[in-house]
Amino acid sequence: MSERQTAVLVFARAPEAGRSKTRLMPLLGADGAARVSAQLTERALQRAVDAAIGPVELWCAPDCSHDFFNSCRDRYGCSLHAQACGDIGARMAHAFDDALRRHAGAVLTGADAVSLQPADLRAAATALLSHDAVFAPAEDGGYMLVGLHVRQPALFEGIEWGSAGVWQQTQAVAGRLGLHVQTLATGYDLDRPDDYRRAVAEGLLVPEPC
Repeated sequence: MSERQTAVLVFARAPEAGRSKTRLMPLLGADGAARVSAQLTERALQRAVDAAIGPVELWCAPDCSHDFFNSCRDRYGCSLHAQACGDIGARMAHAFDDALRRHAGAVLTGADAVSLQPADLRAAATALLSHDAVFAPAEDGGYMLVGLHVRQPALFEGIEWGSAGVWQQTQAVAGRLGLHVQTLATGYDLDRPDDYRRAVAEGLLVPEPC
């Protein structure tokens, strides 16, 4: 596996006012929340490029047709792929099934995993040389990153997605599957106004104009 690269899969939604980062709308308005969504996607892609562990793939929702995604492809050299239907677990399982047909390993992250750094992606790729799976937990009880070198569809089944128990439930499933798992440092996603303020204060995002 060390002779082949590890792809980075970035999950993102089209930045549309009124549909993107809706929990930020009370603070930033619909247009501001959409701009933050776009900024998060571009930050995630730049982070993936800077990690330099392999090809970068942008997995788009609801599809790849939005002009923003085409701009990202041209700017960051990523390939575009449409997310499948279903819950986030089904969509991640599909992305891994597709990517692992083409790559020796894959690391998947959401665009809103704002605290992840290129070093985290490199650590994930290194972990996959000796582990079945790698995760970066999130402070809200989910996880920001998952990496695999063999597809594991059962890892994404029976999870209460969106709940505070996602990471705990995933650990239990991984244990039942007998997977050798590496856990990276815990970070945070950007979902709510307090997350936005924190990311701006830490210099991770450019603040929206008042």
